[in-house]
Amino acid sequence: MTNILVTGSNGQVGRELQALAKNYSYAFFFTDRESLDITCKEVIESFVNKNSINVIINTAAYTAVDKAEEDYENANKVNHLAVKYLAEIAKENNIKLIHISTDYVFDGKNYKPYNEDDDTNPQGVYGQTKLNGEKALQGINPKNSVIIRTSWVYSSFGNNFVKIMLKLGKERDTLGVIFDQVGTPTYARDLVQAILEILGTDTLVLANSTENKVQIYNYSNEGVLSWYDFAKEIMRMAKLNCTINPIETKEYPTPAKRPYYSLLNKAKIKKEFDIAMPYWKDSLDKCLRIMGERR
Repeated sequence: MTNILVTGSNGQVGRELQALAKNYSYAFFFTDRESLDITCKEVIESFVNKNSINVIINTAAYTAVDKAEEDYENANKVNHLAVKYLAEIAKENNIKLIHISTDYVFDGKNYKPYNEDDDTNPQGVYGQTKLNGEKALQGINPKNSVIIRTSWVYSSFGNNFVKIMLKLGKERDTLGVIFDQVGTPTYARDLVQAILEILGTDTLVLANSTENKVQIYNYSNEGVLSWYDFAKEIMRMAKLNCTINPIETKEYPTPAKRPYYSLLNKAKIKKEFDIAMPYWKDSLDKCLRIMGERR
C-alpha cells in the first residue's frame, strides 16, 4: 500500500484531492496546520515514521499575496523553510515528493509562455518565498521529486476569483475587472488529476534519472485570457446580469505586484507524462456545475 501524506489539505488543491481520493487505491493522510506543523522538522519526521509515508504531496502554502508583503516571517516559514524540511525528510527516507509552486516566481514581463528553465525574478514576498522553497528543494535534491508550477488556481472549495465574481455578480449591476494581466486559469481538480496520473506511472523515477536533479513542470488549463475575460465568462455561464468593465492594473492598486504575463508553456509535462489538459472554458463549466451555479 502506498501511504501518501498530503499537506495543506484544507486548501483548494488539498480539498480536491480529498474529493478524488476515493477513486484511487492509495492510503491518504490529509493534514492541515492544526494536525501537522510542517514548519517543525521534528514533527514531520515523527508523523512520517509513524505512518510509514511513501509519498508527500505538498499543497500547503502561504497564499495571501498582499498580506505577505508585511508578513515575511510567516510566509517564509511555510513557503520556504517547510519545503526545506520536507525535502530533507524525503531524501533521508527515500520518499517521493511533489511540491506545488507558482507563476509568481516570474516577473510577468515575458512576451511568450514561460518555460521551466526561464530566468526567475519574483516581484513580491509571496513569489520570492515560493522561489526560495523551490531552490531549497533543488539544493537538497531528494530522488523522485518534482516541482509543479501553476497559475490562477480556482475550485469549488475555498476562496478564489470564481467565487468572488459569483458573489459580486449577484450583488452588483456593474463591476470593473483588470484586463491588462494575461494568463490561464487552473481548475484545481484538473491539477489534482494530473498529480495522481503522475503518481500512477513509473515516469516520476525516470524524470530524474538522466540529469539526477529535481525536475520542474508547468501546469495550467489550455487557453489565453485576461481576468476581464475570465469574469465575463463566469457571468455568462452563471447567467448573472452584471456588466463587466475592463480596467487597468493601475486603477486597482494592491500592496503586492501581480505578473502582467503569466502564460506557462506546458510542453514538458505533456511530453514526459502524456497528460491532456482541458480547455479553460470546459473546466470552468464543470466547476460551476459542481457548485450548482451553471445556468
